Amino acid sequence: MRANPYQISAFTQSAREGSFTRAAEKLGVTQSSVTQHVANLERTMGTKLFVRRRDGLELTRAGRELFAVSDRLRNLEQLIEEKVANYSEIAAGHLSVVANAPRPAMPVIARYATLFPRVQIEFTLVSWTLAMQRLRERAVDVAIVTEPVIDEQLYSLPLARTRYHAYVRRDHRFARRKKLSLRDLAEEAVIVPEDGSLTQRLLHQKCGELGITLTRLVKTTTFPVVKEAVLHGIGVGLLLDDSMSASSELIGIEITDMNETYANYLLAPVDKRELRFVRSFIDVAREVLDIGNEVEGRDQVPLSRNRKTAK
Repeated sequence: MRANPYQISAFTQSAREGSFTRAAEKLGVTQSSVTQHVANLERTMGTKLFVRRRDGLELTRAGRELFAVSDRLRNLEQLIEEKVANYSEIAAGHLSVVANAPRPAMPVIARYATLFPRVQIEFTLVSWTLAMQRLRERAVDVAIVTEPVIDEQLYSLPLARTRYHAYVRRDHRFARRKKLSLRDLAEEAVIVPEDGSLTQRLLHQKCGELGITLTRLVKTTTFPVVKEAVLHGIGVGLLLDDSMSASSELIGIEITDMNETYANYLLAPVDKRELRFVRSFIDVAREVLDIGNEVEGRDQVPLSRNRKTAK
C-alpha cells in the first residue's frame, strides 16, 4: 500500500504546527480528517510518527526522518503555487524566525511587519545550540545566529561582525575603566546566558586557555535577562555589543582577552530560500542592514555599526 498525497500533506502540516488542530486550520479541513490521514500513514509505514503529549505533538525518530523529506516536498509545492499564481503582493501567511540575540533580528522584523502586515511572524529567542538545532530540524524558516555552523544544506547571508564587552551599571567600581581582562572578573559575579549559548562556550574556552577560574558565574536564559540582571546590580554582564538596545544606565567595557570579532548570519534551509515569505525577509534584511548582493563569505562581513556603549 502506498501513501497518498493527502496523508503526506496532513503529516507534514501536523509536524510543522505541532498540533492536529492547527494543521487542520491551515489545511482548511476537519481535525478528524487530519488525524485519520496520519493514522492511515502510520499503518502503512508500520510505525508511529508522533508521540501525543498534552502540550502538542512530538515527532518520533521515523517521523523526523520522513519530515526531513516531506517538508522539502511541501516547499516545492508551495513554490510552484507561488510561481503559477504570480502574486502581485504577499498574501497572508506565517513566518517563523529564531535568533540567539534580539538586536540583530528586531530591526528586520519591525520593518518586515510594517511592509507585510498580513504575515504572522513568530519570533523566538533561544540559545545558540537550540537555534541551530531548530534550523537543522526544519522547525523554523529563518534563523539569525552568531558564528553558525554552515554547510551546503543552508543558505547563509552574512550580516555584520560583533565582539564581546563587559557591561556594568554606571555606579559599578569598573564603570570608569576603559578595558578589563578576564582576570579582573575572577572574583566578580559574571552574568552569562544559559547553557548551550555561544557566550558560555567561548568564555569557558578562553578561561581554560588562560588558566582562569570564574568563581561566581551567574547563568540566566537570554541576553535580555542578562541585561536586566546587570541593571539590578547583580554583577557584570558578558554580552555581544549588538545584542541589545542601548541603556543610559549601562557602560560597555572592552575585554582584552576577548577582542576577536564574531559574525552574525541570516540562515535558512536552501530549499526554503525562494519561498516568497523567506525571500522577502532576506530582501528586507539587506535593505535594513544595508547589505549589498555581492557580500559573500565570512571574511567580508562588516564590523557591526550598531555597537553602543550605553550613553
